[in-house]
Amino acid sequence: MNHPLTSMLPGVLEGVRVLDLTQMVAGPLCTLLLGDMGADVIKVEPPTGDTARHIGRNRDCGESDYFLSMNRNKRSIVLDLKQPRDLEVLRALAARADVLVENFRPGTMEKLGIGYEALKADNPRLIFCSLSGFGSEGPYRDRPALDPVIQAMSGLMQLTGTRDSGPLKLGVLLSDFVPPLFGTIAVLGALRARDASGEGQRIEISMLDATVFSMVPREQYFFSTGKTPERSGNAHYQMAPWNTYATADGRHLMVVAHTEKYWRHLAEAIHRPDLLTDARFTDNALRMKNREALDAALAEAFATDALASWTQRLTDANVLFSPVRDFEAVFSDPAVREHMVQTVDHPTAGELPLLRAPMRLGATPTTIRSAPPLLGQHTQEILAELEADKIPTKETSR
Repeated sequence: MNHPLTSMLPGVLEGVRVLDLTQMVAGPLCTLLLGDMGADVIKVEPPTGDTARHIGRNRDCGESDYFLSMNRNKRSIVLDLKQPRDLEVLRALAARADVLVENFRPGTMEKLGIGYEALKADNPRLIFCSLSGFGSEGPYRDRPALDPVIQAMSGLMQLTGTRDSGPLKLGVLLSDFVPPLFGTIAVLGALRARDASGEGQRIEISMLDATVFSMVPREQYFFSTGKTPERSGNAHYQMAPWNTYATADGRHLMVVAHTEKYWRHLAEAIHRPDLLTDARFTDNALRMKNREALDAALAEAFATDALASWTQRLTDANVLFSPVRDFEAVFSDPAVREHMVQTVDHPTAGELPLLRAPMRLGATPTTIRSAPPLLGQHTQEILAELEADKIPTKETSR
């Protein structure tokens, strides 16, 4: 869905220039959010393009799902950072940038002569944000990292699955998703600090740190008991009822009753008021102790009717629940489609649906102003801007 009116309003980061030296998911998501808030994002790509351009090519035009998802509101310039002349262009871009975001392995930027201290000398106002797997210090700094590696290393994977399944990765890239959220928050904070001091600063985000932080409050269970929370599938390790149940037509419901109010609503909605006075289920501690019997009783009840009927009954009874929906159901829901999906025109993919950022700022809304760029689409435009700004640079090697 297009939102022409919001595109006429300025973004909160209008006038901020972001230099994006990131690839794949975590880095590009950070710069996507900055771009959605109005920043001018210049994406620096190697001659072969962002690695994400080569993953998930499900369209006839050959464009990548990964790249299209993460790179709207950006301008692409191709620079070969192994070439001195292109490094000089990079330095010129950094000299006029407000923010630089990179997700190379620690030390790579320094080896190229474009680390924070080198670029700070030309631009003291530069905010330099580094996202890496394990940070620039410690025993793991030089290890490569992707989302499943961090899920395993952080303990997140150990929490996911059942006793029988063993540890499982999540179905979404949480360890790629959470770090750029913290990166974006840190950049916004650094911009605020620069307003007062006039100075930029170095920001460092570790995927491991961010993923460990994302497990709150489960760390307190470990700190208080010394135990890792048990893998319990769709159930909860401390509350019951909290699980999925099959309906008569083979669909599923997620049902949660974390307070006595919702437990009463649930028992009444399934016409089992006797469960409320059953000595095995009178409080959460007893329901946890007798969870197997409780789940069996609820499963028996939900198996008596179809999903649509249960959806209406549980809604009317103010039960905390949801049908377990596939993507077709999610993206045909007007509540999702009208607020979260915007279609833009892409030069090769045609009409391209994209997810809008979920932040709703009344006066300075986030916007999708341009489609993900083709590789090097804006190289000449950006070089011309450098020339117009009279920042010394040599012609690139192409």
